[in-house]
Amino acid sequence: MFTNAQRQVERTGRYGTPRDQHLQDLVTQFQEATDEESKERIVANLANFAYDPFNYAFMRQLNILELFLDCITEPNEKLIEFGIGGICNSCADPANASVITQCGGIPLVIQCLSSPVKNTVNYALGALYYLCSPSTKKDILKPEVLKARVRLVHAICLDYLKNLLESSNFIYVKRNIAHGRTIMKMKGKNQKRPHAERFAWHKRQSIPHPHVQ
Repeated sequence: MFTNAQRQVERTGRYGTPRDQHLQDLVTQFQEATDEESKERIVANLANFAYDPFNYAFMRQLNILELFLDCITEPNEKLIEFGIGGICNSCADPANASVITQCGGIPLVIQCLSSPVKNTVNYALGALYYLCSPSTKKDILKPEVLKARVRLVHAICLDYLKNLLESSNFIYVKRNIAHGRTIMKMKGKNQKRPHAERFAWHKRQSIPHPHVQ
């Protein structure tokens, strides 16, 4: 759920930390962190805040968008993943998109398309979708970007078919077992021929045959 000023006051309470101060604390913790695991945790936390428009003004004031861009230049794949996730979450806002573009973010986001991490590629494509405008499309609509989109669609289709077939097989086995037990109980163990005929018909009817174009 998105936050507004009234809701934030209610959630913070009298002694809670205001949102801008909390975000500032996270940025300071990131700058002072000496181990990669702590940095990963902090950037993941910041990326989660990046989905809520209530935080956008604070993020621009605290240069959190630039922090995300710095993360996607690191060799650490987790930092890249969480950094591009923060970019993807926040760049639907035109003001955020403008900051990212002015900071040279588009080439950095495009570089993420070659990542071996699936989430990183997906976040990069989502970010490029929101960053694309009449003034940036010449930098975004490049062959490598279009190829990555085709690969993503192809992967989604394969995953869908795989899940469909696995789901059908599972239902098929369960139905056969349930159906067989029901027939045995109703017809009796000695009446095998009607049971076999009913079972064969059920087997033929229970497995769909998808046609891939």
